Amino acid sequence: MKKGYLSLILHAHLPYVRHPEFDAYLEEDWLFEAVAETYIPLINVFDNLINEHIDFRITMTLTPPLISMLTDELLQQRCLRYIEKRLELAEKEIKRTNNQSEFNQIARMYYNHFHDARYVFAEKYQRNIITAFKKFQDAGKMEIITSCATHSFLPLMNNNVNAMRAQIHVAMNHYEKHFGRKPRGIWLPECAYEPGIDQLLKEEGIRFFIAEAHGLLFASPRPKYGIYAPIVCPSGVAVFGRDIESSKQVWSSKEGYPGDFYYREFYRDIGFDLDYDYVKPYLHGDGKRSNVGIKYYRITGKTNHKEPYSIEMARNKAAEHAGNFMFNREKQAEYLDSLMDRTPIIIAPYDAELFGHWWFEGPLWIDFLFRKIAFDQQTISLITPLEYLDRYPENQCAVPSASSWGYKGYSEYWLNDKNDWIYRHLHIAADRMVALARTYPRTDKYSIQQRALNQAARELLLAQSSDWAFIMKAGTMVEYAVKRTKEHLFQFNKLYNDIRANAIDEKWLCEIEHKNNIFPDINYCIYQ
Repeated sequence: MKKGYLSLILHAHLPYVRHPEFDAYLEEDWLFEAVAETYIPLINVFDNLINEHIDFRITMTLTPPLISMLTDELLQQRCLRYIEKRLELAEKEIKRTNNQSEFNQIARMYYNHFHDARYVFAEKYQRNIITAFKKFQDAGKMEIITSCATHSFLPLMNNNVNAMRAQIHVAMNHYEKHFGRKPRGIWLPECAYEPGIDQLLKEEGIRFFIAEAHGLLFASPRPKYGIYAPIVCPSGVAVFGRDIESSKQVWSSKEGYPGDFYYREFYRDIGFDLDYDYVKPYLHGDGKRSNVGIKYYRITGKTNHKEPYSIEMARNKAAEHAGNFMFNREKQAEYLDSLMDRTPIIIAPYDAELFGHWWFEGPLWIDFLFRKIAFDQQTISLITPLEYLDRYPENQCAVPSASSWGYKGYSEYWLNDKNDWIYRHLHIAADRMVALARTYPRTDKYSIQQRALNQAARELLLAQSSDWAFIMKAGTMVEYAVKRTKEHLFQFNKLYNDIRANAIDEKWLCEIEHKNNIFPDINYCIYQ
């Protein structure tokens, strides 16, 4: 009998960025970097474990915007182009560093990395890596959960329940289209919850969601088991709480594993280090220096002087940290098991892009961790939240506290002096969308009026993405986040006015349908 369960949850999400009006667009690289540095390395880890008959369990969020981009033909073509350009540059780097043995070894590592990424992306999975994740889910190794349609911050939409419901309903249908069944769990965007949201989840058949630790700890009544067993909302939807201790070991920039001096330094990239004319063909059309994904140095310490990266030392450190993480979870489980009358579950959720993109060795760490859990101990086992609910169907009923993750834990990162201006516009637009759906309850299926109503729904959903508010507060790419928010609101309001005036500009409508083509099967009637 195991003394505890570990549930590793990776939240894979990126905002919807697609610009067919340009040959290349800087922000599209967010997706391409994640594919090459996070998703494909993780796919390789899971494929190898399955091929070697090593049992594991993991839960992953694949959000609707991310799935939409990964299955978009234009972005698939551009992603392949991105990988091939990096492969070309890595080949040049092998020649350039031929007389520098330390760097030449690293250059060859990158060549192999991008060569493998190209094979997995273009040949093995025919540019659609969603099929890889579906394969893992169908094999019973992974539970894929959904999120809101465009990762909207639900508590800040609570003036319009229909708009909240639409965000969830669109996500459910989108998931079913790609995975052949309804999702059973959801990652509430930014783990943002307030009482009542669970009822909307119940309506859609969702069985569980993840909350920040204080969402459970301050629940009413107080949970008997704290965050080490789920509670059940009055609606019947279960809630799992994030374990602070296990999260800190990975998340913390000061105390967490990714900051170790032997790991690769993210901020030293040859796009900035090497001669401009040499790297220019791999930069964007504006010619500004940017990361190209090849980095030769390890973190070293808080110093401008960086030592060359050592593949072997980093690999050994990843194995050591995986063992340390497992040991700590064993001791944690043993202690909790002595206090509880059921087997505790430790929920360890992280942004998926941390593994590989920010923390280059992250996928390797997961690989070591899963292998060590399988072979080196008998105290804990991997589990998904859904499996835990099946083993323990009866749980304490309580109402979670309003909460989010992020700064201070109560929505402040998404509502502050940097971004508060957006919400009055989003609220008005949501009210207008509901009014449109009720004013035009039926339209001809392929009429220009229905097309305009469906596009209005898309523009509203895209404007509601929590990513734009986050970026405005974070201070990175603020101009782009503001532009996207204003652009979608403008397009929604023009559609609203044109529909009401029966004066729809079909040429303009075609242009924005082509550009913002997310959720092709959407039906505006969801707002009724």
